[in-house]
Formats: sequence, structure tokens, C-alpha cells
Amino acid sequence: MHDEPIDPFNGDPADPTAGLEDPGDDATPDPLTDVERQDVLEDLADLEIYQALLAPIGVRGLVIECEDCREPHYFDWDLLRGNLRHLLNSGRPRVHEPAYDPDPDHYVTWDYARGYADGVHDTLTEGTEDEPDTPTVTE
Repeated sequence: MHDEPIDPFNGDPADPTAGLEDPGDDATPDPLTDVERQDVLEDLADLEIYQALLAPIGVRGLVIECEDCREPHYFDWDLLRGNLRHLLNSGRPRVHEPAYDPDPDHYVTWDYARGYADGVHDTLTEGTEDEPDTPTVTE
């Protein structure tokens, strides 16, 4: 099993990207800073929680507003996980394109997923916080 999506054009002489330069050939990207690396690791951990909570109710992944093209990008759980791992390992994000005809009803934002997870956490821990001891009546 692969951690990231398989390149459908790998080894294909008709690869439409064959003429493009690989940025890794000439330029070595700056490695992630410790803070950036920690942020990506936290995103990966959060992603696991979000998927565990949201996939069973039909959510297929997350939607992210792209800063470059100002378009929403829809990522299935595995694709987003692979992209984050790639960023962690290579220090640079993958080239991306919007998904083909995704159903927006099956995707939520990071903020929605975070709020949902926080709500589930609050519900599960309700009444378990350190509450003042209630005096008991002894006879």
C-alpha cells in the first residue's frame, strides 16, 4: 500500500508533464522550520481524529480555499494525508488541481471539522471535569 497517490503517468512516454522542469533538479527547497514541521504533524494528528469522527457520517474529506487560485479544493482523507506527509518529507507542497466534479455536500472545512471534534470532546467529557466535591450526609 502506498502512502500517497500513484502517479498515473509514471513511465508513460506520453506524460503531459514530461517537458516540465522538476523543481527538485536545480533548487533544493528550504527544509521546514521546527514550528512548520510541528504544525504539519499536528495537522496529521487532527486529520486522523476528523476522519474517525466524520467518515462514518458520510464526510469524504476536507475542502480548502486555495490561496493561489481562490478556488475551493476538495481532498479525500487519503489524498490530504498523502499531501501532508509529502510536505513533511520534502519540505514543499505538491502541485495541485481542483478535483473533478466533487459533491461539496460530502466535504467540510478544517474549521468545521475542528468544531465538530471539539463538540464531541466536550460532550464526552461533560461532567467529568474536576467538580467541587458535594458534601455527603452521614448518619
